[in-house]
Amino acid sequence: MPRFAAIDVGTNTVRLLVAEAQAPGAYAVLHQAQTITRLGEGLEATGRLTAAAIERTVAALAGYAAAARHLGALAVRAVATSAAREAANRETFLEAATTAGCPVEIVGPDEEARLTTLGALYVLPRPASRCLIIDIGGGSTELTLAAGGLPRASVSLPLGVVKLTERFLPDDPPPAAALAALRVHVREALAAGVPFQGDLGSAEAIGTAGTVTTLAALELGLDPYDPERVTGHRLTSGRVREHLAWLAGIPLGERQRLPGLEPGRADVIVAGTCLLAETLAVLGFEGLTVTDGGLREGILLDTLSRHLAPRPGGRSG
Repeated sequence: MPRFAAIDVGTNTVRLLVAEAQAPGAYAVLHQAQTITRLGEGLEATGRLTAAAIERTVAALAGYAAAARHLGALAVRAVATSAAREAANRETFLEAATTAGCPVEIVGPDEEARLTTLGALYVLPRPASRCLIIDIGGGSTELTLAAGGLPRASVSLPLGVVKLTERFLPDDPPPAAALAALRVHVREALAAGVPFQGDLGSAEAIGTAGTVTTLAALELGLDPYDPERVTGHRLTSGRVREHLAWLAGIPLGERQRLPGLEPGRADVIVAGTCLLAETLAVLGFEGLTVTDGGLREGILLDTLSRHLAPRPGGRSG
């Protein structure tokens, strides 16, 4: 069966998935990897991607594209989100990626929500018929209300862990006043920015992306990380607040040594945990179900549908 690769180019992390197609809507994983390149470093202050961040990210993309082709991938599709969308010098990054052999496409918030919904629900064995998918990223947070496996309403908020860390938590460990200011900012943004709050009554909360999966890994004591054990894990709002108090109370060097926490994520995990805690509180959820699936898996599923869906005359691509 044909093989394909998907690369999620996030504000904080670049994630690769190489898989063998089993059908337009199914695949078997051959290889997966991720690298924290911090593409959005400094973007909050300057509106531009730094040369160092572009270099780090393009190097990761070139390596991932080469690895995917070595494994026999017929197509390598790389998709970028918040940082690339917002940067004034995005074309510099796109040109560098193309030159390095890994062209990147930028998707808007609605397409990001659709692809994330596909991937988040694909790996869950029995997702709820109605759910709110909480996707906390480095540059933004996407909240998507889905029903029957499809997004029905979504919103993208400028609440990303890299942005919030740079703006509110420059000192480590963060002082109580800084955390309090961050909480107020997040609560105000959620209260004003989520138009479908009244429709969430019967929905189940599902969390995807690095903050949520890292908290699950910490809670489960996973070292190395195990996506199968993370997927389906239940994080209660009370435990999220306990994690926040614990993580915010220890210095960065100690956080970097915690089993289950990538050293490159240790500086932003406090902001991410605070953001998750306030999101659950404001939207009225007592917890959420974790999924390791997300945008990367959605990119792959969408790619499979493009290449394998039947065409007129009964032939597939």
